[in-house]
Amino acid sequence: MSEKITDFKRFAQITDTRWYPRYHLAAPSGWCNDPNGFCFHNGQYHCFYQYYPYGAEWGLMHWGHAVSDDLAYWKHLPIALKPDKPYDADGCYSGCAVEFDKKLYLMYTGNLKCESGHIQTQCLAKSDDGVHFTKSENNPIIRAEVSGEIHCGDFRDPKIWEHDGKFYAVIGSRTPDKNFGQVLLYESEDMEHWNFKSIAARSERNLGRMWECPNFAEIDGYDVLIFSPMELDTADEKFFNDRQAGVLIGKLDYETGKFEHGDFQTLDEGFDFYAPQVTKTPDGRTILIGWLDTWHVDMPESVDGWAGQMTVPRELHVRDGKIFSTPVKELENLRKWQEVSYENLFLTEPTALKDVEGDACEIVLNVDAKRSEKFAIAVRVGDDEQTCLIYDATTETFTLDCDESGESPKSVREFSVKPTDKVKLDIFIDRSSLEIFINDGAKVISSRIYPQRKSQKIVFMPLTDSLAIDSVSCHKLDFGLPHPHVKDTEVNLKNQFPFLE
Repeated sequence: MSEKITDFKRFAQITDTRWYPRYHLAAPSGWCNDPNGFCFHNGQYHCFYQYYPYGAEWGLMHWGHAVSDDLAYWKHLPIALKPDKPYDADGCYSGCAVEFDKKLYLMYTGNLKCESGHIQTQCLAKSDDGVHFTKSENNPIIRAEVSGEIHCGDFRDPKIWEHDGKFYAVIGSRTPDKNFGQVLLYESEDMEHWNFKSIAARSERNLGRMWECPNFAEIDGYDVLIFSPMELDTADEKFFNDRQAGVLIGKLDYETGKFEHGDFQTLDEGFDFYAPQVTKTPDGRTILIGWLDTWHVDMPESVDGWAGQMTVPRELHVRDGKIFSTPVKELENLRKWQEVSYENLFLTEPTALKDVEGDACEIVLNVDAKRSEKFAIAVRVGDDEQTCLIYDATTETFTLDCDESGESPKSVREFSVKPTDKVKLDIFIDRSSLEIFINDGAKVISSRIYPQRKSQKIVFMPLTDSLAIDSVSCHKLDFGLPHPHVKDTEVNLKNQFPFLE
């Protein structure tokens, strides 16, 4: 049986906000992972997420829910889905949201444990007000095809879109022998009745034994499949983690259901990025939000009563066959304080610039790479701790060094970049995260960090003769979501958080 959502005394309580994000979306307390149902509906952006409200660890999955008018400021809404039916009794897993017939529909994976592992089916819920959802009497509406090509226990994470008056959905899957990940394609006329169309794409060589969280979008004239392959072989160092998130760019043949595509491209080079979802804005942009975490790692924030957060929303583009992602322009709404800026600096020693510092800020840096052969930027600098980004023009690489990032897992990540005469960095610093956009989104690297509160300095360091900075600006960023109120004594969570009912 599912756990009772009305038992408010069991809800996780946040005991310390030292690492709780200032502007990255996170649950009000407890655990969150994959973003779900990212969409625009009735004038607002909706972002649901995998949610366990009873503790700061993964558990029986619900759907948390938040909305934003502008992708910068978020507010929490009531829990949207609870695992309270026989077909989802062991979790309401990831899925999508789509507007249809003036209603908001959610399609999600119902998870049920059995002797052989799991039974996973696709289920539907709908809402007239975008807040309270009723599950379909026809659930589950999609069951895995019984065939020699689909593993029925790994069949999850649907994403719906509309094309030429018909609905299509991709669902993550793997082959019965568990050796090859794949994405399945379904079609429907009315959202309730679905037919299997094809295996749209399947893993080749080392591209994972299971494909999770597929999304599909048309970007700059290309069809783009976004997904998260699991169980990757990291021995050849092509992949840093055994779970990644990236894209295949190509063309979907809607007649055959086959997706012809090029090589896999990662969306983020960092330690912590997984399960992204995309949506379209009213002006036609494709926006992505992902989980700024990964699996099977320590979560130091869990001792404070919460775990997990989302990335900042990112705008996707395809240029010369490559995927680019940049922070959405709406994040500028968080710049509520006067900008601090410097121009034409020529540094020959490590330098901290006055008022360029903080634990929740955006740094925009432009460097003359021809006069700066090797340099570093250290952020969240304090007593015996710092997080350091290093650029080396001779090897054409960036390195993110988190070995001294407080209570973070010690780790170093190096990746190559296309050489340019100018290097532009857009750096988003929050209380326990770092997102760095390089050269207008040609590369992105994200990481969780856990420094002390007082570690807020930023230091610019020439590692050879000099560092030539064309310009640098610092923007302190506002609170983008309600901040938890911490008390030493137990509080009445039902009164404090009425949206959890």
